[in-house]
Amino acid sequence: MAETFYDVIRRQGASRRSFLKFCSLTATSLGLAPAFAGNIAHAMETKPRTPVVWLNGLECTCCSESFIRSGHPLVSDVVLSMLSLDYSHVLMASAGHQAEEILHQIREEHDGEYILAVEGNPPLNEDGMFCIVGGRPFLDQLQEMAEGAKAIIAWGSCASNGCVQAASPNPTRATPIHEVIRNKPIIKVPGCPPIAEVMTGVITYMLTFDRLPPLDRLGRPNMFYGQRIHDKCYRRPHFDAGQFAEEWDDDGSRRGYCLYKMGCRGPTTYNACSTIRWNGGVSFPIQSGHGCIGCSEEDFWDNGPFYERLAHISTPLLGAEGNADRIGAAAAGVVGAGCRPDGPEKGKGQGGAPSRRRTLIQRRRIGQGAKPCSPHRTASILTPQAAASSSTRSPASKAICASR
Repeated sequence: MAETFYDVIRRQGASRRSFLKFCSLTATSLGLAPAFAGNIAHAMETKPRTPVVWLNGLECTCCSESFIRSGHPLVSDVVLSMLSLDYSHVLMASAGHQAEEILHQIREEHDGEYILAVEGNPPLNEDGMFCIVGGRPFLDQLQEMAEGAKAIIAWGSCASNGCVQAASPNPTRATPIHEVIRNKPIIKVPGCPPIAEVMTGVITYMLTFDRLPPLDRLGRPNMFYGQRIHDKCYRRPHFDAGQFAEEWDDDGSRRGYCLYKMGCRGPTTYNACSTIRWNGGVSFPIQSGHGCIGCSEEDFWDNGPFYERLAHISTPLLGAEGNADRIGAAAAGVVGAGCRPDGPEKGKGQGGAPSRRRTLIQRRRIGQGAKPCSPHRTASILTPQAAASSSTRSPASKAICASR
């Protein structure tokens, strides 16, 4: 009978209580309700460990380096207990013919049962000769092992969308996995590299529920790639307030203002960096003072310079046509023409005609049953300068006034 995850950890001295705690932590890391901890425990007690083959093509090994630094669940638990990592260039002790024999055995003994994890991508130019593994093109090895796999995980942006190897002019014709393997389910886990807990979380989900996690239209797990970094970024309030860093060492940078004008791709990048973060949840690039470069999105190397800001970003203030310049102008206009509830007393105002914004506010209050403000009180709210400029405000400022 095949050994299960529970058998392994009990043999290692773990208590039943520790096992259940692990299942609860795993459910939390996957974003599942506490009730799913029981499902995970049952799966770990009854299902045999799943063989995993980890292949490496054109890549820099950053995905492997990220994987072995996972904190929740501990990568040692995943690799040594939950799965059987039978082949990996980086982690295995075997080499040469001995290593290639392992692949042959896996294809014979676990046909249709193993998970194929791919880090990097195959080059197609010159018959694949730009990446040779075991004396033959990596493309051949990939296609051979994909034939008997029940599912494929494309680790990192190299395997998911090509990354730097596929950047223009792409002389080797480095190609994402899904453009080479078309008859197998593929889970894309992009990032350069992906977050360690995202990687172990994807594997844990597959081993626990024996199915692929829910994917978005690009084949990425919804649980980790369902929101933009911008949506949960701790600097988002500064973006909404029109507070931006203009230079790397200006006052805005020191105050932790939004890095959008410095080229941050957070508003268009889907990943879990701003929630799970890196190094056990310590930080992520934006928190460290550098804008997101969008490494989990397709063709991010060719999407313009990293320090050139995006042109048009939707904002809660100005809608789909808003951008950073208009947000800043609008915020300044609101501050300059803001309503003072405790404004000057009657007879002590500075004069000036009521603005369109004041008129709208007054009408709203009257509609709600409030008494209309006197003309003197309404006029006294604005300074002469603000009243004089009320008819020449920017379109952005007028848009805000109209919305209120």
